[in-house]
Amino acid sequence: MPRPTPQKPDTTMAMVVYGLLLAGMVSGFTPVIGVVIAYVYQGKGPDWLDAHYRYQIRTFWIGLLYGLIATVLTLVVIGVPLLIALAVWMIIRCVKGFKGLQEQRPPSNPTTWLV
Repeated sequence: MPRPTPQKPDTTMAMVVYGLLLAGMVSGFTPVIGVVIAYVYQGKGPDWLDAHYRYQIRTFWIGLLYGLIATVLTLVVIGVPLLIALAVWMIIRCVKGFKGLQEQRPPSNPTTWLV
């Protein structure tokens, strides 16, 4: 009797969340949709996929905090380079997340405040 092949976990929604986080640099509101999706899907897959949802949730909240601080600091000009750094930070975290999803492994450190 042939052995059934293990079913590959569906990473579509995790990829959508990374895309929504990235789209937030243009639209501004899509990360909210993404974090809601991450909260809904968290805990419904293998551990490595749940680590991605945790990583996405943390990316949203940490990015929001960094964004608020940088926006306030634009009053003293230093906020502009900080907003640019925030965009680079967001891109790096999302690209690392996409890569991890493709390799079916968790992010290297889902609890980090950095990249």
